Order: sequence, then C-alpha cells, then structure tokens
Amino acid sequence: MIPSAKSDRELVEEFASCVAAQSEAIARGDAATGNRFAARYTAACAQLRGRGAAGRDALMALLDDPRDRVRVMAASYLLRHCEAAALAVLEKEAGSRGLAALGARQTLERWREGTWTLDVGPAPVPKRDPPP
Repeated sequence: MIPSAKSDRELVEEFASCVAAQSEAIARGDAATGNRFAARYTAACAQLRGRGAAGRDALMALLDDPRDRVRVMAASYLLRHCEAAALAVLEKEAGSRGLAALGARQTLERWREGTWTLDVGPAPVPKRDPPP
C-alpha cells in the first residue's frame, strides 16, 4: 500500500522543524546533520511548489513564525510569490544580529543584484517590449 501524501500543513510543519533543526546543528558545529535537515526542508518546499499557489500560500504562514531562522528561510523561498511580504520580513531581520540576520542580508543582496535562485513557483514569463 502506498502511504498517503502529506497535507500542506504537514509539509509546512516539516519545513519549519527542519529549518530549526538545521540551525541547532549549525550552532553545534555539526554541518553533516545540518545538511541532512536542509535536504528535508528543501524537499518539503518542492512538494509545496508542486501544489501551485495553494502550496505557496501555505508556506506564507511561516512569515509570522516566532523563530527568526524559520521566518527568514520561508521569506527567502517566497520572494517571487509574495515579494512585498517576504521583503518586509527579510529587511526587518537583516537589521538584527546572528545567523538569521546574515541569511536575510545575503538573500536581499542576491535579490537586488538579480542572482537570487530560490523559487517556490514557476519562473515568470519574461516581459517583452511591444513591437515598434
């Protein structure tokens, strides 16, 4: 029997718990464990992405999470889906100290220079200039 798929809520909870666990592993100096948790939250995010706007909307709940790393990571993945809300989280956190602040600053820098590569949605259709 094939196990049932996780709900949006379960995937969002997995994303949040794995981001938090990765942060704890990094604080202990355990990069290997941190990388395993990163792979898990990346997979949860990919599953949410596969569910379209509803999956991305579910992830937006984490923009208000009490854990700074969770807020920053969710905002980083949601920039293309809800730019204003994600930027507000990143800009606020960028002014603080710690790993979350560093992550927020780096994400903002990549976004502004056009090299940001995280995405939980399809790439937007490029806008073309109207014919002359």
